[in-house]
Amino acid sequence: MRSMRAYGDEFVVVSVGEQPEVDLTEITINCPDKVGLGCDIARIVFEFGVSITRGDLVTDGRWCFVALWVIPRKSMLPMRWTLMKQRLEEACPSNLPSLLPLPSPPVSLSQRILLLQVSSIDRTGLLNDVSQKLWELEFTIHKVKVSTTPEEKSINFFFISDSRNKLPWRKRGDEVVQQVKELLGTNCSCCDIQQASQELRGLEILPPPAWLTMDLVYDEPPTFEKRRSDSIGIQNVSSATIEVKDDTINSPLHTLLQVTCKRRKGLLYDTLRCVKDLKLQVAHMRIASLEDGNSEISVFFLDCKGRKVTDQASKDNILYSVREAVENPLRIKIITRGVDTELFVSTPIENCGRGRPRVVYDVTLALKLLDVGIFQADIGRHEVDNHKWEVYRFLLSDREDFNLTCTKNRNLIIERVQDMLLG
Repeated sequence: MRSMRAYGDEFVVVSVGEQPEVDLTEITINCPDKVGLGCDIARIVFEFGVSITRGDLVTDGRWCFVALWVIPRKSMLPMRWTLMKQRLEEACPSNLPSLLPLPSPPVSLSQRILLLQVSSIDRTGLLNDVSQKLWELEFTIHKVKVSTTPEEKSINFFFISDSRNKLPWRKRGDEVVQQVKELLGTNCSCCDIQQASQELRGLEILPPPAWLTMDLVYDEPPTFEKRRSDSIGIQNVSSATIEVKDDTINSPLHTLLQVTCKRRKGLLYDTLRCVKDLKLQVAHMRIASLEDGNSEISVFFLDCKGRKVTDQASKDNILYSVREAVENPLRIKIITRGVDTELFVSTPIENCGRGRPRVVYDVTLALKLLDVGIFQADIGRHEVDNHKWEVYRFLLSDREDFNLTCTKNRNLIIERVQDMLLG
């Protein structure tokens, strides 16, 4: 008789290929179902930097089976299969609630926000190095404030939460301080961590400030690349073929959402994030890689009340929402205002309040590889035109051999940031 394993262990199996960089790794998940489970799984896989080559999700509304075949993307972050397995287990609901002790009341995210202050001699890549260290320590960055003094001293405030959800927080906080000090060495003049006060937790949705103009998150009509004398930006990542239709042969009881799009990072997450926010119930999902470099996603679903979607107005609304999520998962723009050149990256916030994963790390890595310095940085959450956005704002440092007013250089920054986020 098999011995009982720890909570969640039986739900997730990760079979790593013999050569993980070349051979496919198989992930199987067998657990009770919940609304949005597919989105949560896709988000975790996306956050760990692996590419999904094919996969299936099947559920009867009570129990769910998922099989994914993945391969790591080239990354400077180490691949941590064990940690990913743990995160996937945590996303699975329990199937033995009556046999488990009642958990302690969950501590809200806002109460777990810590404020990490780091002061150091400024250098290119500093923000990326600290972001990578926080990720390795299993901390999530919710907000960043970075400024540089005339004496070239970088003052950084990170609003973070412990993904391990360990309480009390002091021991983990001390671990962060020690690791960051070791990372920065003698250049670090101050490193301190404390609980963030209520007004500084940075998770509130605020009205847009004066600098957040509509064109930072919307272009009308949408264009892949927009050039003006003062701004350069990319909105549409790539065109996609998207259909919402009936499939009387394969599943007459469900409505079919079909997406065919250029293969890229986060494609499945963006699709299922939209499906979850629309409160659609997924019965079956399949993703496959096509020979022409595209990915094809098929989602058989019901509406929030468990009914087939038949009216055209509802289908059109789903089609519009999914197209926006797939073709425009984020906005990237460079704008010059006076002598300042700013890079903006805007991403939608999930209805549950989560922002897009990896943005701080990926953007700062792209800038680091280009040897572009960050003079100031800020992350804010704002509501624009009844949509909630997380806006990443970077004031870039000019240098003699890389003039930020040069269109070629600005296009290069946009291209590298986009490739790092979605390539």
